[in-house]
Amino acid sequence: MADAEYVRARPHSALARYVRGYTGYREFSVAPVRRRQAPSGSCPLILSFGDPIRLDGPAGPTAPASFLAGLHDGAVITEFTGSQHGMQVDLTPLGVFALLRRPMPALTNLAPRLDELDDPGLAALPGRLAEDPGWPQRFARLDRFLVSRLLADAAGRPDPEVAWAWGRLVRSAGAVAVAELAVGTGWSRRYLLTRFRSQIGLAPKPAARVLRFERAARSLVPDGPGNGSGRPSDVVLAEIAAACGYADHSHLVREFRALAGCTPSEYRAEWADS
Repeated sequence: MADAEYVRARPHSALARYVRGYTGYREFSVAPVRRRQAPSGSCPLILSFGDPIRLDGPAGPTAPASFLAGLHDGAVITEFTGSQHGMQVDLTPLGVFALLRRPMPALTNLAPRLDELDDPGLAALPGRLAEDPGWPQRFARLDRFLVSRLLADAAGRPDPEVAWAWGRLVRSAGAVAVAELAVGTGWSRRYLLTRFRSQIGLAPKPAARVLRFERAARSLVPDGPGNGSGRPSDVVLAEIAAACGYADHSHLVREFRALAGCTPSEYRAEWADS
């Protein structure tokens, strides 16, 4: 276990559609700290004040400091030794689209460095945050930056129909059929798929799969790193599978192998030790 400090804050209420939360962090470990980051409905924006972190995911190994990840449908392994210090903004894919104003499939399963995104204001943000005297001032700066970038220009925002469809999937943890989403938007299934994928990064069905898996993973390790230990029983897994809409325990295990690259027992054990 690394020596660590985590400070969490809620974003401005106007950002609710675009930002899930803020975390300030400081960690130090003389031994390598390795974590498995399973797919979820969040797109982490990492604003580092110091050393790079090693990533190994669907796009291969990289070692960025500050970066923005698109939606993933495969696990990413993070690893560092020494210190980590910075802030994490958990953006929704709608938030990433509104921030960058570019087709989201270009970021799917990728985590480009901020200086690769052709956005000088975003690239300069980590340095400005590092100069602030404390977490409250940093959270306030994040609010100002994101409100100005995400809410100022209505022309750069996602389609209301896409935002509605994404919201339905999130609230149901992926338990909404594509046909129902198409009816709700008033679009054809083909047009919904095209617009949704362009602004979210995944088509509705794989996005629903990720959101359903996120619910299952959180049910298995409800309090995150350092909580939960031992091998989950078949009864527990069967209950999680039923609650999350999987056919059975075996279906849940297959999804863990496909999306997290490990079994539920391995996933829980890793997070308990991290």
